[in-house]
Amino acid sequence: MPAKDERFFFLVQTAAHRLKTVADRAMLEGGGLTTAQTAVMAIICGEGPLSQREIADRLKQRESAVGAMAERLLKAGYIARTRSATDKRAWLLEATPAGRRAFASLGAAFARVNAALDEAFPGKDMARAAKGLRRLIELLEEDGAE
Repeated sequence: MPAKDERFFFLVQTAAHRLKTVADRAMLEGGGLTTAQTAVMAIICGEGPLSQREIADRLKQRESAVGAMAERLLKAGYIARTRSATDKRAWLLEATPAGRRAFASLGAAFARVNAALDEAFPGKDMARAAKGLRRLIELLEEDGAE
């Protein structure tokens, strides 16, 4: 059945908005971070220290958006900023002990979000949905969408 007949764009948009709202609430309650801040912390904790540009590239976001999140994380004491040894113009972001604790506390909170996804897409449905979403992202990137 064509996407139009299923009103697929509306369904994806509505599901994404509600999923983000539920995930943000869970993350804020679980560790005081939004999902966007959690994504930044996941990269910094897993790969840091990194520059804002490197983080933006991994998230496929604008560097200015990552900069705004980094400022909030700096003020909260979750990350620290140091000069790059190889590029004096660049700053590197690294998780503080408080940031690592906050990030570690989010596992249980995000488990509720993943449980809802697992229920909605049981078994092989999850793999098919993920494959379709990845392909959609590729098509939109080829079309110049960010």
